[in-house]
Amino acid sequence: MIRWDREDDGIVVLTLDDPDRAANTMTAAYVRGMEETVTRLEAEREQITGVVFVSAKKSFFAGGDLDSLRTPGPDQGAASFAQAATVKAQFRRLETLGRPVVAALNGSALGGGLELALACHHRIAVDDPRLEVGFPEVTLGLLPGAGGVVRTVRMLGLVTALTQVLLRGRRHRATAARDLGLISALVPSADDLLPAAREWIRANPGATQPWDVKGFKIPGGTPSTPALATMLPAFPANLRRELKNAPYPAPRNILAAAVEGAQVDIDTAFTIENRYFVELVTGQISKNMIQAFFFDLNAANARDVGDVPPIGKVGVLGAGMMGAAIAYVCARAGLDVVLKDVSLEAAHRGLGYSQRLVAEAVQRNRLTEAAGTELLSRISPADDPAALSGADVVIEAVFEDTALKHKVFAEVEELVAPDALLCSNTSTLPITMLAEGVRRQADFVGLHFFSPVDRMPLVEVIRGARTSDETVRRALAVVRRLRKTPIVVNDSRGFFTSRVIGTFTNEAVAMLAEGVPAPSIEQASSQAGYPAPVLQLMDELTLTLPQKIRRESAAAAGDAWTPHPADAVIDHLIDAGRPGRSGGAGFYDYENGKRTHLWPGLASYAKPGVTIPFEDLKERMLFIEAIESIKCLDEGVLTSVPDANVGSILGIGYPGWTGGVLQFINQYQGGLPGFVTRARELAERYGDRFTPPRLLLEKAERGERFA
Repeated sequence: MIRWDREDDGIVVLTLDDPDRAANTMTAAYVRGMEETVTRLEAEREQITGVVFVSAKKSFFAGGDLDSLRTPGPDQGAASFAQAATVKAQFRRLETLGRPVVAALNGSALGGGLELALACHHRIAVDDPRLEVGFPEVTLGLLPGAGGVVRTVRMLGLVTALTQVLLRGRRHRATAARDLGLISALVPSADDLLPAAREWIRANPGATQPWDVKGFKIPGGTPSTPALATMLPAFPANLRRELKNAPYPAPRNILAAAVEGAQVDIDTAFTIENRYFVELVTGQISKNMIQAFFFDLNAANARDVGDVPPIGKVGVLGAGMMGAAIAYVCARAGLDVVLKDVSLEAAHRGLGYSQRLVAEAVQRNRLTEAAGTELLSRISPADDPAALSGADVVIEAVFEDTALKHKVFAEVEELVAPDALLCSNTSTLPITMLAEGVRRQADFVGLHFFSPVDRMPLVEVIRGARTSDETVRRALAVVRRLRKTPIVVNDSRGFFTSRVIGTFTNEAVAMLAEGVPAPSIEQASSQAGYPAPVLQLMDELTLTLPQKIRRESAAAAGDAWTPHPADAVIDHLIDAGRPGRSGGAGFYDYENGKRTHLWPGLASYAKPGVTIPFEDLKERMLFIEAIESIKCLDEGVLTSVPDANVGSILGIGYPGWTGGVLQFINQYQGGLPGFVTRARELAERYGDRFTPPRLLLEKAERGERFA
């Protein structure tokens, strides 16, 4: 795991190279190797003039071993504490070796990799825009458990460490990391790393960490420093407001470990950090988040597309909000795009969307003016279907109307490449039905983007009844080229995401019909962990959309259709001229397009004496989406558990702490049997829609999980 090479100048080069993995991580083999290495460094100290850590991998060090981090349970706290203490002790022995130690970063150092680098006296990195350093642990429900909290606070100060490094899991590019102080120096190439490290070691034979120098003071002071003492109380208040009381313990633990650790000596601070780390690593939420944001996400992104034709020219039909945004992400990915609408004026308005995003990126130094100009040059507005001649991919993004979608495909099908991929960005209309408007139905597929397209990472790939396997592979290649995460589902009205989110919004409106005050509904959705309050979300989506979907679904279902308690409320608001934000009024009032407050008229739904437990409000939303997802899995709309979990979080905002819709069921108290019991309670109180589906009952009886 760690190769030892001592040069004639006494400098030991330690090469990190896990023989069993593509990246270096903190496996048990690494811990053993580091223990042997540090012990040997101490034993041969008199013959050593310095130490350099390098990596044989593309990255320097990828961080903790998530396979092991997702296993400890509440009864393994002592073992987890001891393991973390061992790694901390190794790093502490390294930085107090009495010899200069340098980390030479040829690639990214994240999590435990950055913690190793911070335990070195000097950090040199290649000036490569792909290189990243940071602590993403908070996004996995954890905190940096190998001294990362303690060292960044002592290096950068409490405020900078918390806001720039720890609380949001930010990843910093090489130049930004150097400017911040996480990296000491940059070199042009990997070949320059070792010479620069040797030069620094020769110039700094007595190197030591700043916090080991007598009289050291934390930049900006400790929590008792008057200026900092007046500022710190805002942190927990801001954190509570940001998290909206949702169950995300990692940011709270990071804040506590940082503030408490800043008031004591470094070894005591490490113990404090350990305790807060163990609370997280033995808890369920970190396991949920590791499963979703690492294992399930990797599964969704790892699909093999095989050999597919290269993508040259893309045609986007419709230059409205979605079409304009799709054109932007295609151009951002280096593709040439024709953005077509019924008039050249409308197409140019669509181009304006990209122009605004580029101007904003240039202003924030995320893009150079030259790069922005080049990006925009790839988008060609058009009103003539002939402009799509030879296009390899067509993405339709017009209004949700079957006849209109058939019409725009008919205009271009004979003009585009003979084997062009034909994609519809519909959110609800069955792909099999839309494919009837083209001759090459095997080449027709759904590509459901999510708004705002430039920021939302998910694309739902929908296979119609006649969509070929080759077409699905090509669609996946398009999604990959756009640097987005795909999930693959089979055809159904609403597919997976639209169908499931509809149950969530309907449940909230049903609560309003039952007499629950609207502010309580909004609070319940926020505290359940949804990124936006549910009635606010409905206003953004517009109320006419679910009404239209409902009417189409009811017509398709005929006598089998079952009305929902939310229907009358939605119809009433639309009839009252409150269709949502785009219409200037909905569940909320708006002034000049800006949301102000909940519409006072909603108070008319309140019913005196209605007392629904707040926990029921939260769980009704979580449960109804999970139950609908089970139905999607049972019907074959969903084909994998990772797709369900990833799609629910990245596409429709299911709370990340749950690990996704199906992981929420797995981790519910009592597992699947516990979920079944609770679902039956909700069904008895609020309606048959909570009745546990057959697939859930069968898996619960067999003692299985969704996996």
